[in-house]
Amino acid sequence: MQSFLKNNRIESKTAMSGTINIDSKLVRYFLGIAVVACVLFFVISSCLTVVDTSEVGIKFKKFSLTDQGKLDAVPVTGWVFFNPVTTSVYSYPVYVQRVDYSPFTVTTKDAAVFSMDPVLAFRINRDKAVDVFAKYRKPLEDIELGYMRTVIYDAYRITANKYTSDELMASRAHFEAEVRLMLEHSLNDEGFIVEEFTSQITPPESLSQAIEAKNQAIQEALKAENLVKQAEANAKIAIAKAEGEAKALRIQADGEAYYNRTVAASLNELLVRQDAIEKWDGKLPQYMGGNSVPLLNLK
Repeated sequence: MQSFLKNNRIESKTAMSGTINIDSKLVRYFLGIAVVACVLFFVISSCLTVVDTSEVGIKFKKFSLTDQGKLDAVPVTGWVFFNPVTTSVYSYPVYVQRVDYSPFTVTTKDAAVFSMDPVLAFRINRDKAVDVFAKYRKPLEDIELGYMRTVIYDAYRITANKYTSDELMASRAHFEAEVRLMLEHSLNDEGFIVEEFTSQITPPESLSQAIEAKNQAIQEALKAENLVKQAEANAKIAIAKAEGEAKALRIQADGEAYYNRTVAASLNELLVRQDAIEKWDGKLPQYMGGNSVPLLNLK
């Protein structure tokens, strides 16, 4: 009996050992597959990139130049496979970028210092993206704050030297148009398309005060002119009123004079007859004709 139990224990241990060996082999097998999959994923991910339609990709060789000494690069888009050891892919956005630069100062022809606060909206010319990368080899943000800011400053500086302070303030729209034209010429040649350019022009404090005083003087002059016009209008009204009253009085006086003359003319004959009657002694003349009143010898 003891021998039978002992044999059973030995067989059980053997079976368990075989099961353990089989399980360990399976674990090693699946672990190997997982490692290979990870390695393949790493290799594929390092050799594959995606460039969407809002960007332009530049695929270039790290250690190769063309016969002209330029970077060996081509534009790419979509799914791009490359050898990460010898090749790399860089991308630039080709949609509109808007940059609000910090203000800087420029000097006019008469040494007045103006502050310029520019805002630039631009995009990269897709056809020249390779040239942009080959020349600058920098992210777009670095180009904006480096090269492009310098171009904007030079455009302001060169254009401002053509104007006096008064001319610049009187022709700000023309000044900005000149600056933009110079910017477009410089940036377009480098592969950047200017979509919008605006700026806030701030004159020096002394000029601002002079402009304010001038505007105040103009306002005061306009106010005084209005007062003069108002006084003239009031005087014309008074004169017209006086002339009207005088004319009315003259018409009234002429009417009264006419009335008096008419009344006087009608009363003269009656007064003469009344006076004659009062002086008559009651004696009739020896000769009378018709219905005439004997008014002889009125003395």
